[in-house]
Amino acid sequence: MTVAERAAPTFPELFDIIVANISRAIQGKTDAIELTLICMLSEGHLLIEDVPGVGKTSLAKAIANSIDCTWRRVQCTPDLLPSDITGVTVWNRAEDTFRFQPGPVFCNVLLADEINRAAPRTQSALLEAMEERQVTADGETHPLPRPFIVIATQNPVEHEGTYGLPDSQLDRFLLRVSLGYPDRTTELEILETHGVVPPEITPVVSRATVLGLIKAASGIHVSPTLRSYLVDIAEASRRHPGLAIGMSPRATLSLLRASRVRAAAAGRSYVIPDDVKALAAPVLAHRLIVSDEAGVRGASRSALIEELLGTVAVPAAR
Repeated sequence: MTVAERAAPTFPELFDIIVANISRAIQGKTDAIELTLICMLSEGHLLIEDVPGVGKTSLAKAIANSIDCTWRRVQCTPDLLPSDITGVTVWNRAEDTFRFQPGPVFCNVLLADEINRAAPRTQSALLEAMEERQVTADGETHPLPRPFIVIATQNPVEHEGTYGLPDSQLDRFLLRVSLGYPDRTTELEILETHGVVPPEITPVVSRATVLGLIKAASGIHVSPTLRSYLVDIAEASRRHPGLAIGMSPRATLSLLRASRVRAAAAGRSYVIPDDVKALAAPVLAHRLIVSDEAGVRGASRSALIEELLGTVAVPAAR
């Protein structure tokens, strides 16, 4: 190993550097920040759901500003059109031909602010971009740059002027996080640090570094026993009496990818069952559909996930 290789920061060190930088804008929410970064390094998409004013947009902007890459913000409104996101084909008089004008989705980090205020037609415009990392317009396919992540914020659906996201789109989000209200000490710190001039967030890693972290995480070892554990959880969710719809294969893959990043951030070269358990609720809660019977007795998705994990035998360590 050369001197340069020994001096290079490790995966956990770079992970902590990014988390610390984001924490300057979002105080007292380290767990949510770590989940957000896990989502990005898993090449997934993030849904931040909570009441207005708790820092959803600030978190998304802090992530985008912490990486030296391109990012765009789309403020979702009921009159927003699909072409306002994906782009539109226009007539180029000088060249006497039609030319595709890329929309804001052609970036590394797309912030879709208050996504559930957009009409369902506009929401569905993101499906192809989120799943296949491409946009098709007039029969021509345009690839999106890497890394690419959609960070969408939304208010609870019971608020006025919102449209609930369809299940097919919710399934495209790898993680859903909720910030919640800060505790008293944290809120006093927010008043002190953000009361005059909010802290400026500058990039601490490059786009190439993020791509390197993504590649490193994809090489984390997952034993056959742990793969069987993931499949056991998926099969148990499909048989659970409290769930009308269980885990899809996409959900199982999402849990695997996120667990790899969590293991790498902990400095391990392999995934353990604790990684899966820690990420089960953020990865699965927005995908599972509670049965009518469980809904009548007031069972929450988080409680059902804990119950589900308790029914699956954990692989024994050698």
